[in-house]
Amino acid sequence: MKKFLRSEHLPIIILLVVSLLIGIFTLTQYGESWDELQFFKYADNALKSYSTWPLTGTIQLTGNTYDNYGPAYVMIVALGARFLHLFIPYSISDLRHLIYFITYLVCIWAFYELCKRWLNQIASFGATLLFATQPLFWGHAFISPKDIPFLTFFLLALLFGLRAFDSLVTVSFDGLSPRFKRTLFVLSALWLASIFGLYLATPIFSAWIDSLVRAAAAGNTSFLPSLIASLASGIHKVKPEVYIEKFFVLFLWTRAIFFLLSSFIIFWLWHKVSSAFRFLLSILPAAIFLGVATSIRILGPFAGLMVIAYALWKWRWKSIPALIAYGIVALIAMYLTWPYLWPDPIGHFIESVRVMSEYPWRGQVLFDGTFYLSTEIPRSYLPVLLGIQLTEPVWFLFAAGLAVTVYGAIKKRIESRILLILTLVWFIIPLIGFIVTRSPLYDNFRQVFFILPPVFMMAGVVFEKIKRPALQAALIGLLVLPGIIGGINLHPYEYIYYNSFIGGVQGAYRKFELDYWGTSYREAAEWLDKNAPANAPIWVEGPTHILALYVRPDLKIYSTYEATRADHYDYVVATSRYNLDLTSYPNAKVIYTITRDGAVLTTIKQP
Repeated sequence: MKKFLRSEHLPIIILLVVSLLIGIFTLTQYGESWDELQFFKYADNALKSYSTWPLTGTIQLTGNTYDNYGPAYVMIVALGARFLHLFIPYSISDLRHLIYFITYLVCIWAFYELCKRWLNQIASFGATLLFATQPLFWGHAFISPKDIPFLTFFLLALLFGLRAFDSLVTVSFDGLSPRFKRTLFVLSALWLASIFGLYLATPIFSAWIDSLVRAAAAGNTSFLPSLIASLASGIHKVKPEVYIEKFFVLFLWTRAIFFLLSSFIIFWLWHKVSSAFRFLLSILPAAIFLGVATSIRILGPFAGLMVIAYALWKWRWKSIPALIAYGIVALIAMYLTWPYLWPDPIGHFIESVRVMSEYPWRGQVLFDGTFYLSTEIPRSYLPVLLGIQLTEPVWFLFAAGLAVTVYGAIKKRIESRILLILTLVWFIIPLIGFIVTRSPLYDNFRQVFFILPPVFMMAGVVFEKIKRPALQAALIGLLVLPGIIGGINLHPYEYIYYNSFIGGVQGAYRKFELDYWGTSYREAAEWLDKNAPANAPIWVEGPTHILALYVRPDLKIYSTYEATRADHYDYVVATSRYNLDLTSYPNAKVIYTITRDGAVLTTIKQP
């Protein structure tokens, strides 16, 4: 016990345990977010594809841009929530939120471990505490199936990638004959080329099978069409599509069997090579995390580029074999967890890059009192929101930490140089890129959370310069207070946080986005459950499905999404997003409001 109490891991363990307990006790106070329903419909489609693809050669599509998101994380959450539901009497929605929050705790741990690479323990913990207590992050941690999870897997990919190349595991061919080595390399190259060729050329094989079957159905007597006609005795009695599907499925199963058998042979040959298994294990976690990060959001490879740069800087050309293996495993992990890629891996991946870089979001973005299209936001959008949505100490600490780091780099301190380069590559250059290109953004800046960790690392640099532990602890405690107090005041809507530079949430009201995910509809539903008479008809503006998830079954919900309307409504529920609380039934009496810091999030009216 004494050894544990003195452990350097104790502070982060306490932080994670306390955070988990808070999360568990407050879990059911967070409402579902606007996008979740669609994301888990997409997750269900993606999961179904694992059965439809080998049986019919088809995948389940949503028919919209959700297909261009990788479904890796939402599939994990969907399966995990169903499993937990067998033992925990919470709703599926709340269990999803629990998994999101645990993902955030993993994010905190990964950030702490990254900090420790360049900062001492107290400074690392201080930076982590400042990071973990940001109301913006804490609030998103319960309701976002996209942004915090992507940040988490991005950090994991970077952390395990750097660890993989801290030392370089080399493969020894001592004791093996030159003939065996040549055979091994040739067979490995052929295996790699054949596997990637068979999978990447899926659309070519599909088109080829289509043309052969149609030729056979038309009576073509050349070799392959006649062979198909002899195998498919009923080809002239049914539509060609029936046999096109059957032969394509036969191709998929033949390819899978070839992959398994050839992979077994290659691995059996390589097991004779000294350290080959240890070599694979050294890069496996990093590569899998990178593949999954890419299968969450298309910007995942950015973490891989930083890992590659580190490997080349540290080991030069000696790292090339390991980097090749790293890239191959990452591609396999991405492919296996993203069914949309299966019919056309290259084409669909390029399409996803294009769609995500020009994301066609149809809503309007409220910024400084004006509504913009997401593609027409001003260049001041990101700098202003970064300045007013993180707690007040963050940017002062960043500026001071950056100055200290630049000075250290000038003095040729290696840790300072690494941190400076990391901050430039990971935060400053991407930030400038987003601003200059006016990348489409909406819902404030949640899509770019992944570039913010270096900002908090710079805070750690400041903490490290204070040499007295008691003073360090006091300063850290003082600087995290704004986040803790702000989060408590806004709970369970921490994600709408604005700092005092804009006058808090009240100062941002009607000027910037607040409850843009409509999570306050859970609280509105709870009020209706207690106060609405049986079978009351209710008109709902905005995310109707959120209110419907929580209200009593007898209450009748109507909205613009419904085909029918009622003659009279007992209540009207409207979010303040897009000023719907003002424009919907403007003359109705407001009988209940959900507010924080004087800002209205949702109103309930009686017409």
